[in-house]
Formats: sequence, C-alpha cells, structure tokens
Amino acid sequence: MSEKLKVGILGGTGMVGQRFISLLENHPWFEVTTIAASPRSAGKTYAEAVGDRWKMDTPMPEAVKNIVVKNVNEVESVAAEVDFVFSAVDMTKDEIKKIEEAYAKTETPVVSNNSAHRWTPDVPMVVPEINPEHMEVIKYQKERLGTTRGFVAVKPNCSIQSYAPVLTAWKEFEPYEVVATTYQAISGAGKTFKDWPEMVGNIIPYIGGEEEKSEKEPLRIWGHVDDEKKCIVPAESPVITCQCIRVPVLNGHTAAVFVKFKKKPTKEQLIEALVNYSGVPQQLELPSAPKQFIQYLEEDNRPQISLDVNFEHGMGISVGRLREDTVYDWKFVGLSHNTVRGAAGGAVLCAELLKAQGYITKK
Repeated sequence: MSEKLKVGILGGTGMVGQRFISLLENHPWFEVTTIAASPRSAGKTYAEAVGDRWKMDTPMPEAVKNIVVKNVNEVESVAAEVDFVFSAVDMTKDEIKKIEEAYAKTETPVVSNNSAHRWTPDVPMVVPEINPEHMEVIKYQKERLGTTRGFVAVKPNCSIQSYAPVLTAWKEFEPYEVVATTYQAISGAGKTFKDWPEMVGNIIPYIGGEEEKSEKEPLRIWGHVDDEKKCIVPAESPVITCQCIRVPVLNGHTAAVFVKFKKKPTKEQLIEALVNYSGVPQQLELPSAPKQFIQYLEEDNRPQISLDVNFEHGMGISVGRLREDTVYDWKFVGLSHNTVRGAAGGAVLCAELLKAQGYITKK
C-alpha cells in the first residue's frame, strides 16, 4: 500500500471530484489519502460533507468515507500530505488559475480537469493517445514558476473527445474543414435529472463557452512544442465550426460530424485507420488505457448511449454511420463518455502518463 503515490482531490465533493474518487478505488498506482473542498465542507468526514449528494452509480468507496475534508484554500497544509493532486475545484477561472499555480509552487504536481489553464502557453493540454509529447513543455513552465517538481497539466474539454481522436486517426488524409454538432449529457453540467428536472424531455441549444472550446481546443492538441518560444503553438488546420446542444441524457456526449479531406480516402481506409489507431498509453499498458481506443460499429443505429457509452470502461471512443456526403466528403457519428474519458478518467490517464514519463514521483 505504501508504495502507491499519495493523491489529493481538490474539489472532491462535486460530481467530477466524486468521479475521481470512484475511478481511483483500487487503483494500482495511486491512493486517495487527502480530500479538499470549500470551507463549508472542511472539518467534516467525506461521507458527511457529501451527504445525499453522491451522484455515482457505484457506492462511495469505504476507504474515503472517514477521510476528514480539508479546506482547499489551505494550500501548504493539503500539499504537505500528498505526492500530487487532481483538481476539480468549482471557482472562477482566475481563482482556479491562482490556486492551481499555488499548489504547483509547493512542488506538488497538479493534474486538472478545469479549463482555466488550457490556454496558458506553457501548460500541456493532453489526450494521452494524441499528444503525449506536449508534456515536454513542463520544463519551461517549471522555469517560469521556479519549481523543480511542481507544475500544472490539464486535459481538454469533454465535448471534443467524440471527434478529435477520430480526426487524429485520419490525419494522413489531411482533413481541412469540419462541421460538428455535439449533443451533450447533463452530467457535463454536474447535474442529474433530480437536480435538473426541466431537462426531462427537453433540449437546450446553448452551453456557455462550449462552442469556442470545441472549435479551438483540438487545434492546441494538434500543435507542437516551440522550444524558442517555450510554449505550445496551436495547429492552424483543420478549421472547425461547432454547435453544442444540451440533451436529456445523463452520461455520454454524441457528435454528428462532417469532414472535407485534401486526399480522398475510401470508406475502408477510414475505418482501418480508426480501429488500428493507438498511442503511448496502449504501448505502455497504462492502467486506465483502453485496449481498443476507437471502435467502429457497422450497424446503422449505432453508436447509442445506452449500448456503447461504457465501451472500454468509458475510456474508449465509439464511431458509426460513416458515409459519403453530398456537400462534404464524409460524415460520421461519434460517442464518448463525458465524465470518464472526457473528465476524471482522462485526467487519471494523464497522471499515469506523467508517472510513466517520470514527471510525477514520490515526494
């Protein structure tokens, strides 16, 4: 047990914090030893602080129930107990930036689910199968922060996971123009139907800030580390335009996507590229890595949330309905689990990659 890295969860009482805690139960490398949340939760046991707000399908792990929640703002005190932290704090963007850097400056690596640092030039924003080499920018971030082991790394928005991996798998065919519409689950807003009854039988054609993230974040993931500028420089193509719609589904973001290619692939070539696509997490056999990153489903009525959202324990991407289009070259439907691959699970995989790369070690 003592060989495992000690992990703190910042914002541990919210929905993403709960997902971290459930995913890390029995993790072979990491052990949750510290949970921090807002001052109103501090001093209570985790079970008391969450009360009847536990939102996961599985029961609260016994190992965390009696952990006394700490005040997330007492940075030195929390950092002293852990090797690294996951961040899922619910604060303003400026407050998140400040507190995550404060933890990093205590020489505590921060792996964040939040969006605040996604455009900080020397903070890597990583989907481990796509751009693991972006972690190299951490050395420049440490220079800026004046740290030896402390840094911030982030994962991208949940909305892009159902199509950015697909477009990455098709890179050789040079996609240059993309139209995507995402149909996003209510858990992406930290809600259940009990919290948000007006979503039952309803669609809301607006999710604040989501369309810009969905259009721009893939370009940063496809960018490169510029050693002169000491930062990540985003790619310039493909151009993506997006609409994001909230739908009455608990878990799972679906995307309907249209693509134009410079090189004209066949359907067989596209499917082969999807199912054969894998990355560093698969090569290293990281604990949370899906064995099959992307699956292609031949049936006309797939992927479906009820059948496919938990593919590879929620860490895989499901694709279907690939067909030629009359205006664009090809169109498809993608599906990903928004709170597993798209949030906490994606961050856990990032932390596993950082450990494998030697960035996260015992203090």
